[in-house]
Amino acid sequence: MMLLVPQALDGERIDKVIATMAEATRQQVAEAIDDGSVSVGDVVVSKPSRRVHGGDEINISADLQTPLIELTGDASVPFSVVYQDADVIVVDKPAYVVVHPGTGSHTGTLVQGLLARFDDLARLATGDRALRPGIVHRIDKGTSGLLMVARSAAATDALQAQLAAHSVERRYVALAWGSFESSAGMIDAAIGRSTADPTKMTVSAAGRPSITHYTVEHGFSEPEIVTLVRCELETGRTHQIRVHLAAIGHPVVGDPIYGGAKRSLRLGRPFLHAQTLGFVHPTTGENLRFNSALPADLVAVLEGLTPRWEG
Repeated sequence: MMLLVPQALDGERIDKVIATMAEATRQQVAEAIDDGSVSVGDVVVSKPSRRVHGGDEINISADLQTPLIELTGDASVPFSVVYQDADVIVVDKPAYVVVHPGTGSHTGTLVQGLLARFDDLARLATGDRALRPGIVHRIDKGTSGLLMVARSAAATDALQAQLAAHSVERRYVALAWGSFESSAGMIDAAIGRSTADPTKMTVSAAGRPSITHYTVEHGFSEPEIVTLVRCELETGRTHQIRVHLAAIGHPVVGDPIYGGAKRSLRLGRPFLHAQTLGFVHPTTGENLRFNSALPADLVAVLEGLTPRWEG
């Protein structure tokens, strides 16, 4: 793995830079350095406290995906099972639950909740899927809604193939700031990691192709001008809807990362809900489609708004 240090991380410790950019834990990074698996240019790094500079090339020969977290079931993790059979599970994830363990989230994840209810998923926890058995796609911690989970290696491959072919139906409802000029549209803008802040994503010509379709549902005038939109993903990049809506001047209400958190309309998380999920069953070939009702916190926000018009 090669990492190019952005100017935003100039002067930072190398263990912090690698942990941030590679989404690894500090312990994983420390062990890689101890093993002599990290170098800057041609110089092997011996101390995790070494400072790096913008433009430095960090080369890592160790596999940072090797889990240092022991996966155990956690029955206290809240989520609803919408559908289940021998091949696939569809869950309704509440906001504030992280999908799988990673940097900063070792316990209380959806994966650990799933293992408590479906212990057969443990056999899928191997290789690069050691911390995310059955997980074929994700939704952000602050996003609620539907997620499909595979229960076998064959189902994992089949569902991932559908995602790659853009044939999975994934529709979200979002509340965005401002009034849209068009009642429907497509945002076709590549998304990549921000060079100014590697914890954020941004529209970038150097990013990966990303397409979001949107349809305006309702407009509101008080206490602020906001618009309820339905968004359908053609691709599934990290933070895609949030980045795309912000890029066209309509950030998601409640989003503190991409400019949507404002005091005049407070919400503890982005107003974003994965409402509809449709896919072909990996074994039977049946077309499956599921819908999730808007959670109470988002309903409460809408009830406090004055409609401007209805589309």
